[in-house]
Amino acid sequence: MDDFPILSVLVALPLVGALVVPFLKGAVAKQAGIGVSSATLALAVVVAAQYELDGGMQLTETYDWIPAFGVHFALGVDGLGLLMVLLTALLVPVVLLASWRETETPVDGNEQGSPTAFVAWTLALESLSLAVFLATDVFLFYLVFEATLIPAYFLIGGFGRVGRSAAALKFLMFQLAGGLILLIGVIGLYVVSAQAGSPSYLLSDLMALDIETEAGRWLFATFFIAFAIKAPLFPVHTWLADTTGKATPGTSVLLVCVLDKIGTFGMLRFCLGIFPEASQWATPLVIVLALVSIVYGAFVAIGQDDVMRLIGLTSLSHFGFIVLGIFVFSTQGGTGSILYMVNHGLGTAALFLVAGYLVSRRGTASIRELGGQEKVTPVLAGLLLVAGLATLGLPGLSPFISEFLVIIAAFQYAWYVGAVAVTGIVLAAIYVLWMYQRTMTGPTADVVTRDQDLGVREIAAVAPLVAALVFFGFYPIPLMDAADPYVGDLLSHVGVTDDPPEVTAPAAAETAEEGEY
Repeated sequence: MDDFPILSVLVALPLVGALVVPFLKGAVAKQAGIGVSSATLALAVVVAAQYELDGGMQLTETYDWIPAFGVHFALGVDGLGLLMVLLTALLVPVVLLASWRETETPVDGNEQGSPTAFVAWTLALESLSLAVFLATDVFLFYLVFEATLIPAYFLIGGFGRVGRSAAALKFLMFQLAGGLILLIGVIGLYVVSAQAGSPSYLLSDLMALDIETEAGRWLFATFFIAFAIKAPLFPVHTWLADTTGKATPGTSVLLVCVLDKIGTFGMLRFCLGIFPEASQWATPLVIVLALVSIVYGAFVAIGQDDVMRLIGLTSLSHFGFIVLGIFVFSTQGGTGSILYMVNHGLGTAALFLVAGYLVSRRGTASIRELGGQEKVTPVLAGLLLVAGLATLGLPGLSPFISEFLVIIAAFQYAWYVGAVAVTGIVLAAIYVLWMYQRTMTGPTADVVTRDQDLGVREIAAVAPLVAALVFFGFYPIPLMDAADPYVGDLLSHVGVTDDPPEVTAPAAAETAEEGEY
């Protein structure tokens, strides 16, 4: 059992499903997609059960691929990768269940692609995303990093609202530009490793290299720019709103809650892991970009009339928090960022899906044309409120602890950095509550009275996300147990000393006081 390639099987399972589903028809294809993605989730849970929480890369698999260039097919899982794998494996069956009827009817008079194709591309994207989070060879990472664009492009361009083709092209052009920049860095790493002895793309070998300062900074820039586009981070974020505004809610979940996490994942694993000196050198600029993303994203979201664009732009602000937590180089910041990646995926996925239910009922995403919905569809309104409150970081829901940790780390870094970051929380309350007020409250139009509340299938799709938001809001320890050892090892590798504050136990304090008398 120790030699069983469980990570390879985990990656291959949804890919096999993606190849088989096109030969199935209608409901059978959808059932098969949900079955395969559920089996993938079960296997991801098995991986989690085998993972030891003391940190380090585990369940590793390494096979020679192109020895002349030091390329390996190498997989492994650490605390960061494990959480991303579990998030991806959870969201895919949720999306397939929520999108059961999403591709069956025209939207805005525009024909959709085949429901079977939607399932197949979704499973393909899951397989490639899992490979990204598990790859421990930089060349393999680059290949699957670029390959994720293929299913993503077809999911955006083939399904959704009018204008989706242009949105898909804009998405592809931005991502390809980032990929080409990343390719320069990948080639540069080959040169650096070859000069050091023998070429190798294994992450463990590259982390052990002593890269010359100037070369390391240039290589860091190529990786960081590519990941900033993927994340997204200001000012390379402009593809985000168009994509979420035109794609289906399910596709938006896959893009923002899974695919975009590759950006911040890459910053942690590769930017800090391979280029620790350059990461610290670039910190002032990165923190400025993160703060601009937090504030700018929130202000732009407030001004949106399209509810799906609004939700997409909230992620610009949230990814600013994640990047800020990464680059303040502290235990609280690093752990908060990783938790933020997970909790943002849960909360934003719920918000996209429930908002999608609303849009499908009303036939419009314009907030000005919505209103009075809560009197007719109270379950939909309640779930939208819970998802919205999670997005703004309400205590008791899991995103709160993430923001709390990042804000603490920001104030520890510099009081003015924390002060600017806090404005993002205030602005989040404005855009979430104002959106809810305009869509759910007020007079109920005659057309609204004919809307039906959520059905069993729709509630079942969102229920796991809401349950996770509540559970991890009150008990985030499982997430922290996975993240903390990874962050500690990473900070040690970067060369940052981050001692936790000393707290005197009450009993010890009382004993000391008694001894003085």
